[in-house]
Amino acid sequence: MGKIFVLMGKSSTGKDSIFKVLKEDSDLNLIPIITTTTRPIRNDETDGDQYFFIKYEKLIEYESKGKIIEKRKYDTTQGTWYYATIDDGQIDLSLGNYVLISTLEAYKKIQSYFGSENVIPIYIDIKDDIRLERAIIRERQETNPNYNELCRRFLADNVDFSIENLKDNNIIRHYRNYSLNETITEIKKDMLSFI
Repeated sequence: MGKIFVLMGKSSTGKDSIFKVLKEDSDLNLIPIITTTTRPIRNDETDGDQYFFIKYEKLIEYESKGKIIEKRKYDTTQGTWYYATIDDGQIDLSLGNYVLISTLEAYKKIQSYFGSENVIPIYIDIKDDIRLERAIIRERQETNPNYNELCRRFLADNVDFSIENLKDNNIIRHYRNYSLNETITEIKKDMLSFI
């Protein structure tokens, strides 16, 4: 039986960069799970790579068919956005091991859906000042930077990923992403111990 490795952490901790390397690693041979969102696509994103970008009506269609594993709603400065993991045939634990980027809230629901023995948390962390600097640099590259949303996310992440919430979900292991290569090496070593 395969495992699902859930990469999670506050915004701008390096989850996307780590995900890209891990999904290409031939020793791990992980199958990426692409989640779905109704939010607008960013300049540096490609549909089907980081997310499947869909309209809200399509999400409702999946929901009516009972295909939603987990769904989250965010009231942002640009309106309401939804994120979801959909049971669309991507995941079959008899075929291998999987990796996805998600949130603590989603991790709990994925764990409930697939069983706690099959879902492994990978929590990526970094000091807030470095995280904020990274977020500002990334936002500057957008066609229409939205610093209000950046600030909202920054503050919301501190609540969502509080020490209490992490402890409540038995997430004890934290990977400090100050050196991308060292962090990936550490995560890979731990993943191999589960495979």
